[in-house]
Amino acid sequence: MHLSYPARGSGRLRPTLVRALVGADLTIAPGETVGVVGESGCGKSTLAKVLVGIERPSSGTILHRGRDLWAMPAAERRTTLGTEVGLVFQDPSTALNRRLPVHRLLRDPLDVHRRGTPAERAARVRELLDLVGLPGHVADALPGQLSGGQRQRVAIARALALRPALLVADEPTSALDVSVRAQILNLLLDLREELGLAMLFVSHDIQTVRRMSDRVVTMYLGRIVEEAPADRVTGHARHPYTRALFSATPGLLAPIEPIPLVGPLPSATRPPSGCPFRTRCWKADQRCAESMPDFQGEAGETPGGHRFRCHHPVAAEETTQQLVAQATPAEERP
Repeated sequence: MHLSYPARGSGRLRPTLVRALVGADLTIAPGETVGVVGESGCGKSTLAKVLVGIERPSSGTILHRGRDLWAMPAAERRTTLGTEVGLVFQDPSTALNRRLPVHRLLRDPLDVHRRGTPAERAARVRELLDLVGLPGHVADALPGQLSGGQRQRVAIARALALRPALLVADEPTSALDVSVRAQILNLLLDLREELGLAMLFVSHDIQTVRRMSDRVVTMYLGRIVEEAPADRVTGHARHPYTRALFSATPGLLAPIEPIPLVGPLPSATRPPSGCPFRTRCWKADQRCAESMPDFQGEAGETPGGHRFRCHHPVAAEETTQQLVAQATPAEERP
C-alpha cells in the first residue's frame, strides 16, 4: 500500500510529493493488538487514518473481512467503516463536540446508523457509560465539565458504540496527565479482553506500546521495517533502527547509553536511494544504497511472526552495549 500527497507550497502543475506510506503491508487478526512505533513523521498516524478510511491509499488495497473497502460502493463503505471500525483520537478536548451533552455524543452513532428503538439506544448509552467506568450522571454533562480522563473515556465509549471489530487508538494518552494515563491504558486492556477487540495502538511511548501490544511494528520514513512479537522487540529486534529506538528509552534499573545515530535525516519528499535508514545507520554500505531489502524472517518462525527489512541485520544475541560501541564514531570512543 502506498500513499503520497502534495507537499505544502509545491506547485500545482508539478507538485512535490510527500511519500507518507511506501509499501506498507499490515495484517491485524481478530483479538490482536498491534502497536506502531517510530519517530515523528514516520507515517504512524497516516497508517491509522488509512485504516479508518480518512485517507485513501494512492495504490494498494485495504481489506476488511476479505473485501476491498475502496472497491465498495460509497454508501456500503461508509456503513462498513462506521460500524466495524472505531477511532479514538489523540485529544478528547477537540474530538468531542463541546456543545452536546455526553448522552447525545454516545447516542449519535446509534442514530446515524439507525440501531434499535429510542428506548434501546438510551439503554445502550447507559451500558456504554458503565463499560468505561463512568457514573450515570455524566450523561447530562458537557465535555467541558469533565476531566481529561473522563473525556477520553467518553471518546472510547463513543468509538465502541456500534460494537466494532477493530479499534484504532492514535496516541490516546498523549494529551492526558501522567496520573491518568495508566487508568486509560488499563481500561483499553480490559476492554480488549472483555470484547475481543482487534486494536491498532499508535504511540510515541514505545515502552507503553510494548506493554499494550501482542506485536510491535516499527516504521521509518513511511515504511514498515520490522514486525516482532512484543516480548522480543526490546532485546531481540533485528533491524538497527528498532534497536536504536528502544535503546533511547530511559531505564532506572539498568540505565544504558542510547545507540547513537549520526548522519543526515532523510527527506520524505526526496528519500535516499535503497534503504532510507542508510544515511544514519552504522552498518550501511554500497549494497544499502543500491536496493531496498526485502522482508526476511528468522529461521523456525512462522511468516509474519518476526520479519525485518535489512541487508545487515543485528544478531539476535548482540547486546545494546555492543551496538553502542559499534555505532559510536571512532573519534568519540574513549
